[in-house]
Amino acid sequence: MSETRSSLYRIKPLSDRLPAVTRPEGHVHFRTKMLWVVAILIIYFVMTNVYIYGLDHERTLDLFAQYRTIMAGASGSILQLGIAPIVTASIIMQLFVGAKIIKLDLTNSEDKACYQSVLKLLVIGMILFEAIPQVFGYLVPSQSFVGAFTQNGAKALIVLQLCLGSYIVFLMDEVVSKWGIGSGISLFIAAGVAESLFTGTLNWNPISGSEAISMSNPPAGTIPKAIYIISNTTPEQMASFGYEQILLAPPNPMIALVGTILIFLLVAYLESTRIELPLSHGSARGARGRYPIKLIYASNIPVILMSALLANLSMFALLFFTNDFLSGIPFLGNNSLIGHFEPGQTSASGGLAWYLSAPMGLTEWLLPIIDPGTYGNGHTPLLNLMRVFTYMSVMVLGSILFAKFWVETTNMGPRSVASQIQRSGMQIPGFRRDPRVLERVLERYIPAVTVLSGAIVGLLAAAADLIGTTGNASGTGVLLAVGILIHFYEAMGREQMMEMHPVMRGFFGDD
Repeated sequence: MSETRSSLYRIKPLSDRLPAVTRPEGHVHFRTKMLWVVAILIIYFVMTNVYIYGLDHERTLDLFAQYRTIMAGASGSILQLGIAPIVTASIIMQLFVGAKIIKLDLTNSEDKACYQSVLKLLVIGMILFEAIPQVFGYLVPSQSFVGAFTQNGAKALIVLQLCLGSYIVFLMDEVVSKWGIGSGISLFIAAGVAESLFTGTLNWNPISGSEAISMSNPPAGTIPKAIYIISNTTPEQMASFGYEQILLAPPNPMIALVGTILIFLLVAYLESTRIELPLSHGSARGARGRYPIKLIYASNIPVILMSALLANLSMFALLFFTNDFLSGIPFLGNNSLIGHFEPGQTSASGGLAWYLSAPMGLTEWLLPIIDPGTYGNGHTPLLNLMRVFTYMSVMVLGSILFAKFWVETTNMGPRSVASQIQRSGMQIPGFRRDPRVLERVLERYIPAVTVLSGAIVGLLAAAADLIGTTGNASGTGVLLAVGILIHFYEAMGREQMMEMHPVMRGFFGDD
């Protein structure tokens, strides 16, 4: 335990009473882990289609519309909040632990258990913190539901449904982490992004379902739209407007599909880039191995945390601008400098919130710069350039910051890795078998790679947003999905290796 006992231990008895998933007492077989992963995925997709009872969907606004895919939720369902409360709570805990405001040593089993226990309580707090403003501002109960109860009673029941759905997601994340493979949060993000990409590419239904299919209302999917336009236009019409409609016109332009494929390939290449430190066994002569330090060392977690932070900033900017109560607060309320929103819109059209929001595709930033007369969005070319620069800078710098915190709070720093290698009986050839020596060697690589990792994932996510993606998955969502799938595949490989060679469980940290 840490020398100075953290004050969070006073809260731990309360948080320990909350429903939680217990850890398995022994090793869980690979087939069992895969069954849990599949079962949780099925439950997740079912929950995305369980809509909030008593909600008026026609008058409801989705505060997280721009970030819906990476929030791993579904608008109007009991997963309206998605993983946002979990990720936000994790951000707060990581910042406090990383800044030493909360004195916990996460390499210590007792401190780590305290961290996880208190995190559950904070997640519930964030669920209420994000659900109540949405319900009392933008999730409107139906008239029949209000008639059966009162206005406040109907809204309280909707809050209760959101709390129940969000906490179930938290428990499902624990099931995957403890009984399955990888992270439940990452799994839900990948599932949502895959669904969006599939429908965005192959959806043959017209853009407006209330009207017949036509040149002004073509199929919504990238490939069906391209086939329909090519089949129903003359060469002159293709040269006049056809190519532009296929390549650039939303939704799901062809250039977005090409950009999505390029991001897939680029991320897959970067994920395979690594530095490998040679290792040898201290007692078994001839036993050698390598410890890989990946270029994307901090994984995609920094982008998840950064996107969640921007989503919350966008939500509160909207609340302060449009909510009847919050808009009356001096300085913050109804301040266009913080964020200006058009009636019925959840994406900022001006102010700081606009500069921090992702320009989704070339039609939102490049074309207004090149041809403001035709594609203007109410801002000058210079302001559009400033928005691109601001968004990319915030994503890169924020991802670097979260990468450093993530590495330090998840036992991926030089000291933790050195201890892990030492416990496995391995050492670096030519150096004494001492964890302090290992730590000094690892400090040459891990801190620098951590910063570079955060910068790369932040830059890739921002660049992918600027190019655009099919299915409105967002560039961040595509980046996350590729990284998550690669890591899940590698985790499956490690699990199978541990099944064949049980001695490897100690090296990978499995009991």
